[in-house]
Amino acid sequence: MTSLTVRPRRLRQSAAVRRLMAETRLDPAQLVLPMFVKEGLDEPRPITSMPGVVHHSLDSLRAAAVEAAEAGIGGVMLFGIPEHRDGIGSGATDPDGVLNVATRAVAAEVGDALVVQTDLCLDEFTDHGHCGVLAADGSVDNDATLIRYRDMALAQADAGSALLGLSGMMDGQVAAVREALDEAGRSDVLILGYAAKYASSFYGPFRDAVESALQGDRRTYQLDPANRREGRREAALDIEQGADVVMVKPAMSYLDVLADVAETSPVPVWAYQVSGEYAMVEAAAANGWIDRDRAVLETITGIRRAGADAVLTYWAVEAAGWLRDR
Repeated sequence: MTSLTVRPRRLRQSAAVRRLMAETRLDPAQLVLPMFVKEGLDEPRPITSMPGVVHHSLDSLRAAAVEAAEAGIGGVMLFGIPEHRDGIGSGATDPDGVLNVATRAVAAEVGDALVVQTDLCLDEFTDHGHCGVLAADGSVDNDATLIRYRDMALAQADAGSALLGLSGMMDGQVAAVREALDEAGRSDVLILGYAAKYASSFYGPFRDAVESALQGDRRTYQLDPANRREGRREAALDIEQGADVVMVKPAMSYLDVLADVAETSPVPVWAYQVSGEYAMVEAAAANGWIDRDRAVLETITGIRRAGADAVLTYWAVEAAGWLRDR
């Protein structure tokens, strides 16, 4: 019998060896928790399509933000759901609008402990559900939308957001917002460019979460799922325009794009484990088909392995607890 001199299994023989040899590591500071705050609530309300995720009241949002800070995660990303909407998303720039009020509250509560981030997009605030202002023919008017984004950026910065998540996928959005911030003396505010955001079917539960009014789809501004090079190009454009961080979204169906962007990006690259990805794991686990906790950590590890420096995930706080207890 031929003697085996190369035995890769030696590197997997025990938990201690596997831990020492691991090529990819997870740390709570690499996780960001998306959170939803809904105007008019007195207590948190479950989101049916996302088990374990809730619409927060202002008070429960504060408490959850404290829990997130104590868990040692890197940040929270805030989304606001207003009671009233209109064609231009007026609530997005209202200092007393739900997202800006929530941002002030969370920044005051935990702003020194983690990075308070806000979603900069109009879709939650418009009565048509699109991410921008509509032209007379019903199409999304890119350049008119940039004006609204500039105003949103200043409102969110004034409310205490340390990082603005530009998720609308308008051409030139990073440059427009960077210019507005710098002209206002807010060069300290970080910009996260949702550079490679695809027109995905995996956003379904999120649209429930923000009670989206969208009719139709967003394929004229979000990327075609068939395109890989386009994702790299969009990321390069956002970096050129001044993005401090770039995003690939969704994560699990676009690991190739994530790896491409991470390979060449001079700035940090994040990925968003979106609502549909979360809901699939929760549903399979609820049916006893998979080991929930192992699946959660495996999916996040896979996203990190592909090149993400940080991961937005609805499991952020729970996963942080498991990582601390290892």
